[in-house]
Amino acid sequence: MNLPLAERLRPRTIDDYVGQSHIVGPGAILRRMIESGNIASFILWGPPGVGKTTLAKIIANTTNAPFYTLSAVHSGVKDVRDVIDRCKADAASMFVTHRPILFIDEIHRFNKSQQDSLLGAVENGTVTLIGATTENPSFEVIRPLLSRAQVYTLNPLSEVELNTLFQRAVATDEILSAHGVNVGSTSALFRFAGGDARKLLNILDLLEQATPEGEPIEINDEVVTRSLQKNPAAYDKNGEMHYDIISAFIKSLRGSDPDAAIYWLARMIEGGEEPEFIGRRMIIFAAEDIGLANPNALLLANTAFDVIHKIGWPEARIPLAQCAIYLANSAKSNSAYKAIDAALDLVRSTGNQPVPLHLRNAPTKLMADMGYGHNYLYPHLYPGNFVNQQYMPDTLGHPTFWYPCDNPAEARAADLQRHRWNPEAQD
Repeated sequence: MNLPLAERLRPRTIDDYVGQSHIVGPGAILRRMIESGNIASFILWGPPGVGKTTLAKIIANTTNAPFYTLSAVHSGVKDVRDVIDRCKADAASMFVTHRPILFIDEIHRFNKSQQDSLLGAVENGTVTLIGATTENPSFEVIRPLLSRAQVYTLNPLSEVELNTLFQRAVATDEILSAHGVNVGSTSALFRFAGGDARKLLNILDLLEQATPEGEPIEINDEVVTRSLQKNPAAYDKNGEMHYDIISAFIKSLRGSDPDAAIYWLARMIEGGEEPEFIGRRMIIFAAEDIGLANPNALLLANTAFDVIHKIGWPEARIPLAQCAIYLANSAKSNSAYKAIDAALDLVRSTGNQPVPLHLRNAPTKLMADMGYGHNYLYPHLYPGNFVNQQYMPDTLGHPTFWYPCDNPAEARAADLQRHRWNPEAQD
């Protein structure tokens, strides 16, 4: 049986690798590591098909260190400990000159106890860890492990990079060459690939398998579209539009359409999406798009995320649906989202402005003598627990970042702020 095209074309050296020039280009950090053979622990984070596993295999092919691989889908704590024991034996061998490397694919699927079993070996230098994940490591990797491994973000491949892979496949693959390839328009091919190298090569595999022996493979927009509409799962077993569907789900929530939100939620569930991915996106949505209009939305989204960890599929579909309907029906506001971005822009443009003396803490007599905390007005000593005083750096005046949106909760908050800070403006 022939290997898939993606495996036949998998690069064996860093010079054959396509994409991610920010970390593997000339002089970039991972290229320097690979060329020197001195590999530090790191985690590769990016969407499917952008070269995470390929980078690990290139390191395996080029390093002199013992190299071990685990899949988080199939491995448990015992498997981790067995590998670590082998790494300890390697480290004690006089014939091994480099620290053993352990590659864990889909490390986000390891639970806390599994990750804890890795921590000691990574911390004491028994093993160098390379992890690969499609999920945000900040959520899925325990903090002690994350602090010992640099995170590198991998990006979807550009159309130029996809075209490089496509041209290489057509020019070098023996099976495609045996057919011959007639290349017409390629925009549909790259559009369906969506920045995913594996998806691109799987589409070419599909077209090759659908072409009778002795006939050339036709590649143009019409053929690609027709073939993929007939075989939507042939290139993406988890649903053909992973990122498009989550985008449609979020936009339906933002647009206050609960029926559309439930439809796209069902599409993700049926397509095999991880419930945690859906839950995280709803937490982000509750903060970004509902925010101060209904602070309970963030509490409910966070609770739903906790619940799905406790009950799993298929029952997790129910709290996810409950939360989605609630978020869609809620009042909307992005004022907090816009406020923090505006403040970040000011911080980046003005630098580290000094804290006014009256706002500084004075734990020592020297600091008190220097004026730290002097003339600070304690709000609880004043009517309404409020007193008008300066809280911004001296050089910035008082810029406005928060502009309330049009909803009852923020209207009340805005009225209270006006009453506090501009009492003379009140009727």
